Amino acid sequence: MARLRELLADLDELLEPERYRDHCPNGLQVPHPDGLDAEIATVVTAVSADAATLATAAELGAGLVLVHHGLFWDGDPRALDPALAGRLRTLLGNGIALAAHHLPLDGHPQLGNNALLADALGADSAPWAGSGRPPIGVVATFADPLPVDELRARIGVATGRDPLSFAGGPERIARLAIVSGAAAGMLPRVAADGLDGLLTGEPREPTRALAAELGVHAFCAGHHATETRGVQALGARLAERFGVAHRFVDSANPV
Repeated sequence: MARLRELLADLDELLEPERYRDHCPNGLQVPHPDGLDAEIATVVTAVSADAATLATAAELGAGLVLVHHGLFWDGDPRALDPALAGRLRTLLGNGIALAAHHLPLDGHPQLGNNALLADALGADSAPWAGSGRPPIGVVATFADPLPVDELRARIGVATGRDPLSFAGGPERIARLAIVSGAAAGMLPRVAADGLDGLLTGEPREPTRALAAELGVHAFCAGHHATETRGVQALGARLAERFGVAHRFVDSANPV
């Protein structure tokens, strides 16, 4: 077991959320009824704090749920709707704290969603300056450039999804931008930086045409599927460092 304040402090030191301009609060979003001194035995991680995931976390006896997509976002209505009220009811009624880490988790150079995707594809990675300041994406470099079909197959294995792909670039891919989630709008930056393609989660309507016109590839493997690795890595870290139990709950979201 570990105190909640110790777990949160470790994550803040690791992820440095103060460096990022995000559109959600990073860190603790819903407190534990015993406050920061609450003793946490079980941490549940998930991509998103949806109702089904939170119900499963309650069944697992979680004291802390750690997610990539939390409950509160800039631009959302300030009044509680029934969905948000239900999620909060599950957390508060079962004495569960909720913490979320969004862009800081995408951008971490070792445990971030994008760095871990590059590892899974068999590539070296470095922060991609074109993805923001500080960078949230990486450039994945393959020592031996991969044929497009081989890269598509590796993406499928890494994400569990056959990616939607738009071929516009070279026959072999040496350098690939990886920005999980919804980063199809970054295709012009990919081309401007001389990269061969982009791996992200969701396409946009212009993605097909832009890939062809800019001469780059676009691979879209699902918003959820490209963002499962980071939270699992955080949970494993907390389990190793603090002796808490860790369970990952996967909602298998096809989007």
